[in-house]
Amino acid sequence: MTTIAVLGNGRVGGNLAKALTRAGHAVTVADRAPGAAADAARTARVVINATPGAGSLDRLAALRDELHGKILVDVSNATLDGPDGLPADLIYPGSSLAEQLQETLPETQVVKTLNTMLFPVMTAPATLSEAPTVFLSGEDPQAKQTVGELLTDLGWHKEWITDLGGIRTARATEAAILFVPHVIRSIGFTPFAISIAR
Repeated sequence: MTTIAVLGNGRVGGNLAKALTRAGHAVTVADRAPGAAADAARTARVVINATPGAGSLDRLAALRDELHGKILVDVSNATLDGPDGLPADLIYPGSSLAEQLQETLPETQVVKTLNTMLFPVMTAPATLSEAPTVFLSGEDPQAKQTVGELLTDLGWHKEWITDLGGIRTARATEAAILFVPHVIRSIGFTPFAISIAR
């Protein structure tokens, strides 16, 4: 059992919290109440960033002390939205939210994952007709191993998990969000994920 704090209680955060609780972990979800994020992060071993990516850096920078020595799982994408509310551009072109977080929080082990799919797939990957791929980016091998074990608890087979390497590789997976609005306009809001065919 791992103590986990989920920052963000929208569709993504709520979905992850329920699934991880069902898997036997002790999960706390931080709402918008003053101090809730700090309290949740302080008592957790793993903190999941499921806050809107555009404001994630400022929110998490304010939790530097609470995140010291913790694993921060970043599942957000920092984007500027278009008129229809779908992602239109990256906030950190030539970089990534995950890299910015790691630079801002050097004593925290940042791991990027689960950001290349629609949120229902995060906790039910086997429901797709083809095997999806989930990626890991991060500097700390032990942190990535821990996150990989959590992914397995969410239903991800080990062969579906691809470790891309250091945190710099997150700029590639974050850029994949630019596919999403075009796919949604083409096929509708149907669960999908990126898959590496082998």
